[in-house]
Amino acid sequence: MKFPIALQLYSVRDDMAVDFEGTLRKVKELGYDGVEFAGLFDKDVSFVKSLLDELSLVAISAHVPYYDAVDDPEAAFMPYKELGCKYVVVPYLTPERRPGTEGYDETVAGIRKMGEAANKLGMQLLYHNHDFEFIKIDGKYALDILYDTIPSEYLQTEIDTCWVNVGGEDPADYVIKYTGKAPVVHLKDFWKSGSGTGKMYKLIGIDDEEEDSGEKTFEFRPVGYGVQDFKKILAACETAGASWVVVEQDDPSMDKFPLECAQMSIEYVKSIM
Repeated sequence: MKFPIALQLYSVRDDMAVDFEGTLRKVKELGYDGVEFAGLFDKDVSFVKSLLDELSLVAISAHVPYYDAVDDPEAAFMPYKELGCKYVVVPYLTPERRPGTEGYDETVAGIRKMGEAANKLGMQLLYHNHDFEFIKIDGKYALDILYDTIPSEYLQTEIDTCWVNVGGEDPADYVIKYTGKAPVVHLKDFWKSGSGTGKMYKLIGIDDEEEDSGEKTFEFRPVGYGVQDFKKILAACETAGASWVVVEQDDPSMDKFPLECAQMSIEYVKSIM
């Protein structure tokens, strides 16, 4: 039960914006094997590629927003192809694009178009879930409908284990459900008080229109410092044939800076492998 470990660089986005090169060097020093991009911060692709090669950091994948890619996916994906990324990922759907809306059929068609473009480039498109895909349509989760609708050569899954849990399902079971179609799994931990999940999206700068009670009921945590059973999740990753696990923490907590959280996470993951 041993996997290469990457860091989703969204976790350290503020550091990346201030010191792109220094942050990547620190990520390598912390012991990460690879990175998953969430934008290139206006850096030249050749510079980024040279830096990754110098550091022996693998660019495994990149989160590319739906609206950035749907019109011309090949152009959107090409910089990451040049970096050596094997995967590109739909990271999030804005409210008008989500399951249960009038725009969702168009969203699915757009994702398929993106998947076909990725396939043409020799890449694999993945979909990164949140909790809003766990609504049922005709008795079936919208997330499962998405994967049933688009063939696996055009779309596979990047299970986000935190959001699966928040959505009401067991993360390990969901990873196993997509055996052979879950090459990259997000390891993400959280804490919550009671049944509330608070302003989850507000924590990452998205207005989720939820009323704020003023009480902290939810926070993202370093891996191993929240409620998730990561020994079970990693065992599921092994069963499902995952190639990479990716640490992600949307917002720092526990009075730690983002890179401190990233260090706590990788130390814990390595301790249980």
